[in-house]
Amino acid sequence: MSTALIEASQLSIGYPGKTVGRGLSLRVQPGRILCLLGPNGIGKSTLFKTLLGLLPPHGGDVRVLERPLRDWPPHELARQIAYVPQAQESPLPLAASEIVLLGRAAQVPMFASPSQADRDVALRCLQTLEIGHLAARRYDQLSGGEKQMVLIARALAQEPAALIMDEPTASLDFGNQVRVLKQMRRLADAGMGILFCTHQPGHARRVADEVILFKEGGIQAEGPPRQVLTRERIAWLYDLDPADLDGPDAAASEARFPA
Repeated sequence: MSTALIEASQLSIGYPGKTVGRGLSLRVQPGRILCLLGPNGIGKSTLFKTLLGLLPPHGGDVRVLERPLRDWPPHELARQIAYVPQAQESPLPLAASEIVLLGRAAQVPMFASPSQADRDVALRCLQTLEIGHLAARRYDQLSGGEKQMVLIARALAQEPAALIMDEPTASLDFGNQVRVLKQMRRLADAGMGILFCTHQPGHARRVADEVILFKEGGIQAEGPPRQVLTRERIAWLYDLDPADLDGPDAAASEARFPA
């Protein structure tokens, strides 16, 4: 088994005075995609913030490349893990290439300005995602799908080993969902480790190597998508009747589950 890029062991997560998850163990490995599924408000974002070092754990351990998370200076950690939020507005009228260039902050010495080499990296990241034509376009004038791809390019500009992605296909139309998933799979196949959450079981089936079902403060099931994403488990996860997962709506979202 390869060295985990990110490893959580018996992790407890939460905010001051409130623990929302206990006994959480997971591994983000090179070249593999791990998908987290769970209903709203159960602590997925809290887990991500804890893995990123933005929230202290309530217990347990997080390691990055076998080194305790607490021992990583933020600037060094940003060279190993990049975070991709949902598409968001920029308060400044920046070109897409400038948004991506912000990701180079992890690689640029303190108080230094980005070099031409950094700008070349930013452009290369846009081209890797097949959106080089957006470089000069204003970010605030892009579509939701284009913004999401630019944010992925910004994360790639950090040159990280792992990506943590918060619902990367949320609010995107079907075509842009497919494009984002395609790029996620391509990045993993090139050696990157990816952890993402979604409310679309079909997306997990499409790209994930392993799935975790998170509810009631703990991991309820984990393993390959075909083993984990049964009709009964998904219905329980989202408080549905299994019959609700049949019919044209389920087929349209690719959420076809084995019996």
